[in-house]
This record gives sequence, structure tokens and C-alpha cells, in this order.
Amino acid sequence: MQLCKVQRASAARSSRASRSQRVEVVCASSAKFFVGGNWKCNGSVANVAKLVDELNAGTIPRGVDVVVAPPFIYIDYVMQHLDRDKYQLSAQNAWIGGNGAFTGEVSAEQLTDFGVPWVILGHSERRSLFGESNEVVAKKTSHALAAGLGVIACIGETLEQRNSGSVFKVLDAQMDALVDEVKDWTKVVLAYEPVWAIGTGVVASPEQAQEVHAYLRQYCAKKLGAAVADKLRIIYGGSVSDTNCKDLSKQEDIDGFLVGGASLKGAAFVTICNAAGPKAKP
Repeated sequence: MQLCKVQRASAARSSRASRSQRVEVVCASSAKFFVGGNWKCNGSVANVAKLVDELNAGTIPRGVDVVVAPPFIYIDYVMQHLDRDKYQLSAQNAWIGGNGAFTGEVSAEQLTDFGVPWVILGHSERRSLFGESNEVVAKKTSHALAAGLGVIACIGETLEQRNSGSVFKVLDAQMDALVDEVKDWTKVVLAYEPVWAIGTGVVASPEQAQEVHAYLRQYCAKKLGAAVADKLRIIYGGSVSDTNCKDLSKQEDIDGFLVGGASLKGAAFVTICNAAGPKAKP
């Protein structure tokens, strides 16, 4: 509990210091609620088959876009067996450029050719474990969009950055890199993932998450225009579960979720997909 108190106090300090520089409040997104399930490097043939069966048995609201991201090696199986009327597919990463002599990589063009419509880029684990900079993430995003993919672009701060009061400075740098490279935001979903909440069981409070989401929408209104900010889906990722999703979804500027561990549990993930409430679009 002490960790959450420290984080909340830090967010308040950062917010007070920054509000004088913010643009006016803009309305929440008018787009469909979006839920992504990131399976990360998890699963086996048997586990994936079981999970797909559980997902197929679930009821998904028509007004919600749901995307699941298996490891590359299981994409073909999931594509063949998952109910595509309910779910779309995503990859978890893509190479920064086109096809060529890049051993171990998968290009955006190959994903498009194979029929995968989405890709997750800039996840905090890619940034921290594989050294992907803001500029690399932005270039990968631009290339994937040009290849025809929709992109779930991830941004977020570490615990140290939050407690030092530099949340908005960090987010500005990540967003500035994206804005420099991305010219059409129609197929972008922005995922805010506080790194300190990923896989830790510690979730940002609804108020903490809303504060950052509102700031990001204001940033987009200022840099990209109100029309883009209104349509851009800004989703939350960080220990989202079937027990906290409803409270988070009630926040005005939270347009969905990027789910990690809970996406490996069929029933829990379906519950999260049903958390949109009145935000589900017909």
C-alpha cells in the first residue's frame, strides 16, 4: 500500500507543476472500446488450444474491438481456430524495415501478407530488454502503418520516473518521437502502460490512470488536432484484471485495455472484454 501512496503523491506533484502549461480539456474518444490481449512469450500447443477454446466459448459485445497477440509460432494455429467474428489477431513485434537479410526478424510486410492486421510496438519489455529507443519505436510504427498494419503503440514511465515527478516529461519525449514519424493516426491505438504496474499486481488507481490519459488526449489535441484526439483510442495496460477492469473503464479517457497475464485466462479475459459498459459502440 505504501508504494501506491508514494506513486499517487508523486503524480499529484507532477500534475500541479504541469497544469499551467496544458491545453484546454478535450472530450473523451468517440471510437469503439478496444481490448488487446498480449500473450507475450507464453504458451504451448496444448495451452494455446485450451485458451482458444475458452475464448471461442465467451460472449463478446458487438461494440468492442478485441485483438489477441500470440507468440509468432502460434499465430497460424490461432488464425485457423479462433472465432474471427469475435477476435482479431496481432503480432507482438515487427522488424523496423522490409524483407531482407535480418535473421530472426519478421517484417510488417510478412505480417500483412499472412493476414495479421495488428502489431504491438514499443512495449516496455522491448524498450528495456532489447534497447528500443523512442526513435526506433517511432520508425517501426511508421513502417508498420505504411505496410498496412494497425499499430498498438505503447508508452509509459518507470517507477523511478514517476516518483521523480517526470511522468509527463517522459511521455512527451515518447509522443514527440511518434508525432515526428507518424502522419496518419487512423490505425493507431495508443497504449499507456505504467512500467511499474506491468506484471507486478500493482495497478494504477483509476484516478492515476485517468490523469495520464486525459493529459495524453490534451497532448494529441495540441499536436495533432482535436479531430484526431477525439477519435484516437487511448487504452490502459498494467496489471489489468477481471476485478479492476470495471472501475478503470468508467474513467472518461480510458478507451480500453492492453491485457497481459489475465489474457492467458479465457474467462478472465472475456470478462475484461465485457467491461466497456456504455462505451461499447453499436
